[in-house]
Amino acid sequence: MTVEHQIRAHRSLIQITPLLLALALTLVPAAEAGVVVYEEGDKKVEIGGRIHLQFVRVDPDEGEAQNDAFFRRLRPYIAGSVTKNWEGKIQFDFGKSLDDDEVSIKDTYMRYTGWEGKKLTIGNVKTPFSREFLTSSKHQQLVERSFVGDHNFGSPDRFLGFRLDGTTSSKKLGYALALGSESHDPGVFRMDFDTPVDDQSDWNEGLILAGRLDFHPRGEMKFDQGDFDRGSVKTSFSLAAFSWTNDDDRNTYTDNGVATSDSKADLDNAAGFEISAGLRGHGVSIDVEYQLISGDTVAEGFTGGAYQDGTTDLDKLAVEGGYMFAGNHFEIVGGWDMLDASGYEDTWERLSFGVNYFWNKHKTKVQFTYRFGSNVLGIAGADTETTFLQFQYVF
Repeated sequence: MTVEHQIRAHRSLIQITPLLLALALTLVPAAEAGVVVYEEGDKKVEIGGRIHLQFVRVDPDEGEAQNDAFFRRLRPYIAGSVTKNWEGKIQFDFGKSLDDDEVSIKDTYMRYTGWEGKKLTIGNVKTPFSREFLTSSKHQQLVERSFVGDHNFGSPDRFLGFRLDGTTSSKKLGYALALGSESHDPGVFRMDFDTPVDDQSDWNEGLILAGRLDFHPRGEMKFDQGDFDRGSVKTSFSLAAFSWTNDDDRNTYTDNGVATSDSKADLDNAAGFEISAGLRGHGVSIDVEYQLISGDTVAEGFTGGAYQDGTTDLDKLAVEGGYMFAGNHFEIVGGWDMLDASGYEDTWERLSFGVNYFWNKHKTKVQFTYRFGSNVLGIAGADTETTFLQFQYVF
């Protein structure tokens, strides 16, 4: 999120923030998954949300350091049901706007739950790709996600369509299938997928198909990072893949097969593969994820940013871990991630470490993360230090 976008978001927050905070803090006690405010028979209403107040300092090796304070996320939601086996949810984000007086749409869907071990979701939901992306932002160990969970670097974001999730009776094997519409923001240094719900005039439109398998040999293990239970060791292994195809309705930066911009490139197709694993137990929480994502531009032979001769391979690897001390108040965390692209001059690497303090698990916490990045955006010798401080309140 750029500084310009943050300033725009702040303008829209001036009037709405006091009302949201008052509602959250006076009417609703803190809870992990919202609070049911009405329930009678098949009728149910639940409200909740999350507040992420973030302070960031970016210190590049060349140029002046920048400091900023903003609401990284300010997401209220309302969920409920009025019919047996059907439920719905509407979630907004006032902390990240793309234009003046605009809010982002997050999880917004209707869901059928009448099948045993399965559920069908229709609407704007997460693409079932990337273990880290599927881990909620409120359950992350580091303040910001690594390359494998960042939609700016090839991992699909939310999409608009159909998603089927299921598990076996033992909960040891889970699966997900998705089909729908997803957009692409055509900046050349990244492969940025976004939900079509927050559509911009120059985004490529396309169809996405995705699927994943999750295996939990010792019983179901949630993707939530941080081991509060401190019980016996559990592990999880996953495979996932996706395919995205441009529907050719909007290729703003291509004319008769020729690129018309050096900084923007229309994407023709993309495909990705994920293999990942996680471990929780005795206070230890570890996640490892590898992805290979390939994409081709509409203009054949385009070279620039991450692309070389009209194509790119994004090679990504991330390792994150932490140790939760007894009492569930203090956690030390660290991580390393890398991104290599066909058009990059050198591999972009980042080393992170930090500490988290919890008042009430993930419901109320403060996080500090220091990140050192080398060869930023694939430019050899471009190093940047970034310091994050984030306060989280979930209700």
